[in-house]
Amino acid sequence: MVVQVDDRVLVEAAQAGDVDAFEMLVRRHQGTVYRVALRLLHSAADAEDVTQDTFVRAWRSLGRFRGDSAVATWLYRIVTRRCLDLLATRRPQAALDDDQLDAGADPAARAEQRERLDAVARQIAGLPPDQRAALVLREFEGLSYEQAAAVLDTTVPAVKGRIHRARLSILKATAEWR
Repeated sequence: MVVQVDDRVLVEAAQAGDVDAFEMLVRRHQGTVYRVALRLLHSAADAEDVTQDTFVRAWRSLGRFRGDSAVATWLYRIVTRRCLDLLATRRPQAALDDDQLDAGADPAARAEQRERLDAVARQIAGLPPDQRAALVLREFEGLSYEQAAAVLDTTVPAVKGRIHRARLSILKATAEWR
């Protein structure tokens, strides 16, 4: 029988010095943290660095975690903030994997799909970091507007506005496809 230990119990144990409890938290959340970083940064190497840095920062600030939010929300906040800081210093490169393409399509259709995916990825990568973060957290990670607002330390209307502007920008760039 496998027992799923609650994140809050693991945090309390880690705060008391249990390194194994923190390691369990890392294993439980590293996939999500990496995915957010990858979607925001569009670079596997940068996402790996930011993921590692996120957990180092979480470990260092573990004593200050009061449990006002879920552990996942706290980690979303750390990784998103780190990504936004990194994005402020440079422009990311956009890339999407070929697994997004229709495998049954003929080569010409696949080339067109690739071109469209690349255009959308470039458009997302070109969004202002605050819009990109809101879009990724809500649309790719499935956070509620309230959760995204908590992660981004802003209001729900601000998150909705950022996502709306991001969508308009992407729709404008892809209008010729319709």
